[in-house]
Formats: sequence, structure tokens, C-alpha cells
Amino acid sequence: MSIEREIKLSLPTSEHGEIARVLTQRTGREGRKIQLTNVYFDTPDRALAKAKSAVRLRGTPDQWLQTYKTAGEAEGGLHNRHEWEMPVAGEALEIPALLEICDDENAASALSDAAPELTALFRTDFSRVIWDIDIDGTKIEAALDLGEVTADVDGERRTTPISELELELKSGNEEALNTVAAQMRRAFLYLQPEDASKARRGYDLCEAKVAGSNGGVK
Repeated sequence: MSIEREIKLSLPTSEHGEIARVLTQRTGREGRKIQLTNVYFDTPDRALAKAKSAVRLRGTPDQWLQTYKTAGEAEGGLHNRHEWEMPVAGEALEIPALLEICDDENAASALSDAAPELTALFRTDFSRVIWDIDIDGTKIEAALDLGEVTADVDGERRTTPISELELELKSGNEEALNTVAAQMRRAFLYLQPEDASKARRGYDLCEAKVAGSNGGVK
């Protein structure tokens, strides 16, 4: 198990170029661009959402990964949550293997109970540009995401945009993470804390009463 610590900041889609330029100047390197596809699963009665957890299958340029996350806490854009992640052979969940590495009894029980009825609910498709920031030995990954969350509900396609900067602490001092976020927010006033995860937004699309309305695990 690892604890994911990241700060999410939303921004207008038109401002990605400016943020990219600043991060390239700061790190001295162009960002690495990749395309990511994530499919989120739950039961028809949303058992995992009720347990404040989420399971997803992620396709990267190199491999497929399955990830199980608990909701954790989100405040002021800072997200702290437990997660378990491992590679899989292809575009399919391998729940028994995921249960083997899940060392939280309650989380494992929730996933085990839900496993027989898991079905794909929604997906996220986005481009990600990555920069590695090093501050006195603290390593932070800056990721600029642009794309959309999509859910098919009763034959209706619902979407909501993804436009955010994620700053994830990979190792070192959490205070450095807060410092980088504060610096970016002072420089670019349109950067705003985003407490709703991509999964939360996907659930909101599925549950929205009005077609196309936006609102859905943190």
C-alpha cells in the first residue's frame, strides 16, 4: 500500500500552453506527453462508491495497470488517499491479484464483495504532459491533464471536461509540495483548488438527473 499525496488545480483549457512554458522553463526540459485511458468499475448499486473506494483499469503507452483507491481526504485541492496498483496482462481486471496486495482489511472486504458484479461505469481519456521537479531532494511530478470524462447512461452520452494541473509528491517533504502549489497559484490566479477527483466527476455524470449536467470517489 502507498499513500498518494497530490494537489489538484483546475484551469481553463486555453491556458495549458502558458503553464507548460513555465514548467519547461523551471525544469529546463520539455514535458513528456502521453495519452491515458482509464475505465472505472463498480456494481449496479454502487457498492464501491458507498464504501468510499474506486477501482480502475488504466491503459498507458507501455502497459495496462489496475488500481484500487480509498477516498481518503481532499481539502483545498490536496488529496491524501491509500492506493494499491499493479500491472495486468491486458485490458481486463485481475481482482484476485489485486486482493493479494491490498493490506487494508476493510478495503479488501469491500472489493471482494463487489467483485462478482463489477461492470464498467465510465471512462476518462486525456493527454498528460509530465515534468519532474526536484527541490532540495524532494521529488514532485507535475502533470498537465486535458481531456474528458465520459459516461453512457441509458443510451445517452454524457461528458465533462478534464483540465487540471496535478502536483504529486513522489518522495521527500510534503511542505515542498505545498510551496510549489502556492508559487503556481500566485503566478496564475486562474489556478483553483479541485477537490473532486476524476472518479468523483464520473460518478456524478452517471447519477445526474439532467442530461449533460455535471456534478459524482474523492
